[in-house]
Amino acid sequence: MGRTTNKLTARSVETIKELGRHSDGGGLYLKITPAGRRWVFMYAWREKRVELGLGTAADVSLKQARETAQRYRSMLAQKQDPREERASEKEKQLTFGEFALDFVKTQEPSWRNDKHRDQWFFTLSLRKDDDGRFTDEGYCTAIRDLPIAEVDTEHVIGALKPIWQTKPETASRLRGRIEAVLNAAKVMKLRSGENPAAWRGHLSNILTKKQRLTRGHHAAMPFKDVPNFLSKLLAAPTPSNAALGFTILTAARSGEAMGATWQEIDLEAALWRVPAARMKGGREHLVPLSDGAIQILTVMQSMRPDGNNFVFPGQRGKGLSVMALTMAMRRLEKGQYTPHGFRSAFRDWAGDETTFARDDIELCLAHAIANKVEAAYRRGQALEKRRLIMNTWWKYLSGDSNNVVQLEASA
Repeated sequence: MGRTTNKLTARSVETIKELGRHSDGGGLYLKITPAGRRWVFMYAWREKRVELGLGTAADVSLKQARETAQRYRSMLAQKQDPREERASEKEKQLTFGEFALDFVKTQEPSWRNDKHRDQWFFTLSLRKDDDGRFTDEGYCTAIRDLPIAEVDTEHVIGALKPIWQTKPETASRLRGRIEAVLNAAKVMKLRSGENPAAWRGHLSNILTKKQRLTRGHHAAMPFKDVPNFLSKLLAAPTPSNAALGFTILTAARSGEAMGATWQEIDLEAALWRVPAARMKGGREHLVPLSDGAIQILTVMQSMRPDGNNFVFPGQRGKGLSVMALTMAMRRLEKGQYTPHGFRSAFRDWAGDETTFARDDIELCLAHAIANKVEAAYRRGQALEKRRLIMNTWWKYLSGDSNNVVQLEASA
């Protein structure tokens, strides 16, 4: 029994607006979704329905789609599964994950610290285990094994949608990273057509606009809840928990704490000297260490593995991963807050519960002071004032009960 084919026209392919599949006959369909128009070939194989994507209508003409569909119908008539041809073709093509991995490695020299590398590796799902296999972390696992040439708008939206509303800043950065990878692939002639991750004039018409992001705005735990949280956190002697505890006690940025090395620490002087290269403002920052911070460092020193110079060591001689502190919070069922938010908690406590000078509090946070003359004076004179602030913060967090951190080295 013959099938009716060639139902569509070049004009109808451009003008049909109704969402759904529109048959050209013989298993070929024009599939219209909010993400765009794409060709699919549908058939039954061993009593199961199979749908193969043939590309977007912008990149694949009606004639080309029909030629591919005819080839697949001929294969089916000879009892061959078209997916076998596709699998053979994919083996020869570079995948999104393979190309992204090479791209990220070429960008590494331009990044200031390992935190940027870790963020790219995590969000693009490029981390590998000890056996060299990709892990199931990050947001791009669904597109990682696709040929770089086949990543389309639907794939990009599939990676972004799960976090578009809940993690808008992360989603925005992820979109930009995918766009950069695909742009590079086009330059290398591994792709053609428009970039499916482009925002202006493309995804901006599909995804709902995010709320305006405010730099530095992070979900913060109320400062009155921090003492109890810190007590629970430091009850388990892990590098992640210790790093988060140290971050809280020093009011540091999480990346600064996780990247701390023993050369930066002066236990005798109770001082942490963060080099300019690791500071957001590009200026060296001196952090006076409270008794609680010193106790954490003393425990970490007793647990220090050979060949690892990080204060809070990760695996294979490296520091902690970019998600380590976030995961520590989730394990204590406080995932609704962010590690960076503890800086806000510190600022709220200092402003609401103490009479310390505002500029001295801002210097504890390594914030710039608008008046340069005043800023220079305070940097030179305020170290001991800041030490008093940090010691008072520790007393508040510990309840001033002998100021002992309940963190013990593993046996």
